[in-house]
Amino acid sequence: MMKPSASLAAYIETEIIPRYAAFDRAHGIDHVRTVIAQSLDLGRHYPVDPDMVYAIAAYHDTGLVAGRERHHLVSGELLAADAHLCRWFSEEQLATMRDAVEDHRASSARAPRTLYGRIVAEADRCIDPETILRRTVQYGLAHCPAPDREAHFRRCVEHLENKYAERGYIRLWIPESGNARKLEELRALIRDKERLRSLFDAIFTQESASGSR
Repeated sequence: MMKPSASLAAYIETEIIPRYAAFDRAHGIDHVRTVIAQSLDLGRHYPVDPDMVYAIAAYHDTGLVAGRERHHLVSGELLAADAHLCRWFSEEQLATMRDAVEDHRASSARAPRTLYGRIVAEADRCIDPETILRRTVQYGLAHCPAPDREAHFRRCVEHLENKYAERGYIRLWIPESGNARKLEELRALIRDKERLRSLFDAIFTQESASGSR
């Protein structure tokens, strides 16, 4: 795995990563650390700058501070406005990084404009069936109040089918990623409604007890 420079990592760890503690559990500190690790792992297959890969991944969801709808654009704005980053990056690099952050969103109608955008977009997919289901439950509990468990399950199934099923909108960009195999596993789970319901119930009980916000 590639490694960022120590000075940049110190800044990101102190000033950027802690921002994720204010977001819902599906987009919290564990999530950003996963995206960073995945991005650095995928980046080793390509001639890319580790510091750029690291910073892009670190900033990719910071725009959630302004809500989910435009978070990818706000994340790019926050990165571009951070004067501290001039210590490590040129204006041209920062422009590329902003594009990459803006392009990471899975529901985007266009492909990422750069290799850096494809890397962070792929890393953000984090396609592990149980992890995807858990994050869907976490997000629903935090942002989509529903009267009962059944309503949450219906919302969960609708989201999974719209995004991850064979006709879903998700797209993969990096062949070296294991996401393609994991996506097939997830699609098999979505088709098996009995197994999906059993796993949903277990996760929903756990997350409800832990107080997902």
